[in-house]
Amino acid sequence: MIDEIRDDAESRMKKSLAALDTAMKRVRTGRAHPSLLDNVTVDYYGSETPLKQLGNISVEEGRTLTISPFDKSLIPQIERAIMTSDLGLNPSTSGTLIRLPLPPLTEETRRDLVKVVRGEAEQARVSIRSIRRDANGDLKELLKEKEISEDESRRGEELIQQLTDKMVAEVDKVLKEKEEELMTV
Repeated sequence: MIDEIRDDAESRMKKSLAALDTAMKRVRTGRAHPSLLDNVTVDYYGSETPLKQLGNISVEEGRTLTISPFDKSLIPQIERAIMTSDLGLNPSTSGTLIRLPLPPLTEETRRDLVKVVRGEAEQARVSIRSIRRDANGDLKELLKEKEISEDESRRGEELIQQLTDKMVAEVDKVLKEKEEELMTV
């Protein structure tokens, strides 16, 4: 019973960590990486399609992404999708290739991005604590229903707290790595 609650809490907390990881990948660090465009979708014959399904995305010269669309008639829609995304990038087209130069990050931009990643990390911590609260509520419910003893309930709460501490430490580790990545030139 207690193990089921702990396992459920652990799987939910891992999903929160995965969501944090995805959010961290969206924050650009000045280096070109194809994952920057993971959340860009293009209107492709009436349906929103991820950009990575519509063309090859590669890195050119470290600071430039290139997109080679499979369907060349999509170039205007791809450019529009990139400009309307929250990436702040301006595509330039040369024939059948779209180039996305990544401007170098200023010190002020870096500080703003650090604030963003700290906010994402705090959201992950809040989510993990919320899952802890739910799990402890489940344990209290079992205790109230007399399905477990007080000792078992206390042991379960300790297990949940250890799991929470471990996951919050993981969030802090991810945040520290991302901050260092953002602040290095």
